[in-house]
Amino acid sequence: MAGERSHDVAACKRVDGGISRVFQLLGKRWTGPIVSVLVTGPAYFVSLRRAIPGISERMLSDRLTELAAAGLVEREVHEGPPLRVVYRLTEAGAALEPALTELGEWAKKYLPDDERPEGC
Repeated sequence: MAGERSHDVAACKRVDGGISRVFQLLGKRWTGPIVSVLVTGPAYFVSLRRAIPGISERMLSDRLTELAAAGLVEREVHEGPPLRVVYRLTEAGAALEPALTELGEWAKKYLPDDERPEGC
């Protein structure tokens, strides 16, 4: 028909670039749990490892390095003895708290929780 513009269905279904970037970073295994632990406050490396069952020291170190490079986490070295490293969220990292809270609520409502130990 005259005057009608053609409709490009494929263009309408493209994923938002921001969503792609978020999930490229936060969609990696262990990244979400690390950030969610740090939302509660700064933590030493060993405390993070204990708070996230199943994560290896190497994987925790790699993910923290990625989060720091993305500007979400900062690392602070406390000279010893013993030498200790504390991690905390930057302003950008802390700004994820509302989104993580919403995702957690969504998961409670829509995802089954078959792994919860009794009494928890």
